[in-house]
Amino acid sequence: MVLFVIPYPVIDPVAFHIGPFPVRWYALAYAAGLCLGWAYAWALLRNSRLWGATLRPDPGSLSDLVIYLAIAVVVGGRLGQVLFYDPRYYAAHPLEIIEPWKGGMSFHGGLIGAALATWYFAKEKKVSLLTVADLCTAAAPIGILLGRIANFIRPELWGRPTGVPWAMIFPGVDNQPRHPSQLYEAGLEGLLLFLVLALFVRGGALKRPGIVTGIFCIGYAAARITSEFFREPDPQLEKLSHGLTMGMVLSAPLLLAGVALIVYVLCCHRTEDEKVRVEAAEAPNA
Repeated sequence: MVLFVIPYPVIDPVAFHIGPFPVRWYALAYAAGLCLGWAYAWALLRNSRLWGATLRPDPGSLSDLVIYLAIAVVVGGRLGQVLFYDPRYYAAHPLEIIEPWKGGMSFHGGLIGAALATWYFAKEKKVSLLTVADLCTAAAPIGILLGRIANFIRPELWGRPTGVPWAMIFPGVDNQPRHPSQLYEAGLEGLLLFLVLALFVRGGALKRPGIVTGIFCIGYAAARITSEFFREPDPQLEKLSHGLTMGMVLSAPLLLAGVALIVYVLCCHRTEDEKVRVEAAEAPNA
């Protein structure tokens, strides 16, 4: 039995208008996430202590990376929504594929797009793919945090019915108190994951390319799977059998990939610092 419910703070999904064109909080979240992530990545690149002898991109090249990521995340996120969640509908309504404001964005699709953009940038700048991936994943939780808050404002992706004291009744759904699962995801996938990654970065993880990316994959997958127990799945698009959801299924390979990447880096991949030490030790015998 619910004794009281926290009132849902109704916020207009449109932040402001530029002439006849509405600017939505969702779009602002994407833009702010890219800009703040750019600033954070720039600060990381400027701190030589964090990288040791590891080769890294020039801070001036970040503008190219941000442009690639901005395009890839939007295109990948939209195509992921189409292919992962409702391919039959979009096969019958193909024009709606280019109308994301009518549907949605898939995080996992956006992640695939971001991975391709990262690969292209690393190849173009002749820098290790794992190094660029570490830089991107260290900053990624900033955009995830803002995106989940935008989900809450819209509102969308609300939680399952519950009797907890902080339950909310979301407008346009029903009169059942529900988990504010968007805020759970903002806290777990965004803020907490950012802090965990920041601790590893300060501890020297960037000196071993791939570690930060592996931790991000594990951390995001674990947080998303946990959040799915509180998030109301769409019965037609997201709800699967045996209590599983599409979010859980898509996150499981990400978790395994993160574990495999960390094992690979720790067991098979020598850091630049280690290479320098080995070369120095072998120099007198040359």
